[in-house]
Amino acid sequence: MIEAQHGNEDPSRIPEAAWDSELRGWRVPADHHASVIGRLADEGVRISDECRTARLAGIWSLPELRWYQREAIARWTASHRRGVIALPTGAGKTLTAVAAIAELGVATLVLVPTRVLLDQWARTLAAAWPHPIGRLGDGDHQVLPITVATYASAVAWAPRIGDRFGLVIVDEAHHVGAWCPAEIFEMLIAPARLGLTATPPAEPAALRRHLGPVSYALTIDELVGDALAPFRLATVPIALTRPERLRYREARARFTAVYAPFQRALPGASWAEFVRAARQTASGREALAAWREYRALLAYPEGKQRALRELLALHAGQRTLVFTGDNATAYAIARELLVMPITHEITRAERALALARFERGELDVLVSSQVLDEGLDVPEAEIAIVVGGTASARRHIQRIGRVLRPRPGKRAQIYELAVSETTEVAYVERRRAGLAAAPNETPNDTLNGTASAARVAQLGGVP
Repeated sequence: MIEAQHGNEDPSRIPEAAWDSELRGWRVPADHHASVIGRLADEGVRISDECRTARLAGIWSLPELRWYQREAIARWTASHRRGVIALPTGAGKTLTAVAAIAELGVATLVLVPTRVLLDQWARTLAAAWPHPIGRLGDGDHQVLPITVATYASAVAWAPRIGDRFGLVIVDEAHHVGAWCPAEIFEMLIAPARLGLTATPPAEPAALRRHLGPVSYALTIDELVGDALAPFRLATVPIALTRPERLRYREARARFTAVYAPFQRALPGASWAEFVRAARQTASGREALAAWREYRALLAYPEGKQRALRELLALHAGQRTLVFTGDNATAYAIARELLVMPITHEITRAERALALARFERGELDVLVSSQVLDEGLDVPEAEIAIVVGGTASARRHIQRIGRVLRPRPGKRAQIYELAVSETTEVAYVERRRAGLAAAPNETPNDTLNGTASAARVAQLGGVP
């Protein structure tokens, strides 16, 4: 709280100031704290400021930073310690942010989207700093000079702790304004703000408003062979069986019979607008049911089942991540192939045990629909198999980044399973459009120079 006396400043002229009749005083969002203090001081107003952020004591233990990590921190510092660092998955964004905390030396709040990342950040910080790390989320409620919080917990806790931190770091910052509500930042006084992402949004209005502009960015192709493992990217064409093909065409026709007239009537309308309109009529609801039906068919048809089994056999003993478009498919694969699923529904202890066994090589395969997409550090993984997903280039970049973390002699392999002559082909093309091709990437569906090339190209064919 700030109390001001003996000044000529008209409080109503302060940006976003509002009169609070209950407190009988003027209020401004907490994120205006520094600017209000400066403005009142310039006007000769006597100030009583109760907001005090702690300094961090203790010796940090950090590995040597790579050249681009040092550059990123320098650019962020030059941008008045407000901005976003955009680095590919696997390039060490977390280490860059920890180094920024050590350099600035003020109490820090780290915001993360998931419980998995809450665990990972807490462990990383505990290894680098000799004091306990606070945690808000997944059943923990401890606030300390360095605290990690899930987005959901931050919404509830920010009104009580927003004056304790001088730096806020937002992991997976492309979620700001959506999954990460913007009001969190209006309740934090922290003048220093750092966003981390592999995929900044095309229109980063929310990021600019609450964190600052993108101050440093590199792409996959700029770091492959230096900070990221070289990789091959192969598309495996999948053919539907005759009964599956008939079911797909029938469901697709029922959907298109409603969706096509809607598009003609309202060109440029979004999918969300169609869903809202479709839910109002019986024919619209039937169209949505048909859409769900053919999407479920494409998620894991017989051809994908065969292809996945053969790919896992081809790479037996290599640590592999399997990505699906939904939890139902992830669980189906887990049951069928006896592999470990990683979903938001398993407990923290189960998740930690599975990841530890994967790291030690006791588990070769993990399957997940979304939990492994963002931020999770699994450098041992070298094979990624994308069984299903969306057209999102952002999610695709995050997924393949899981296997690009470098290791001596490592060459990652990514497979995309795509059902031929269906909407899934367009999804793959749109994902590829968002991925800058690495210099030594094999972008087609063949693996040149390997004995298994012909075998892979034939996976999933019509029986």
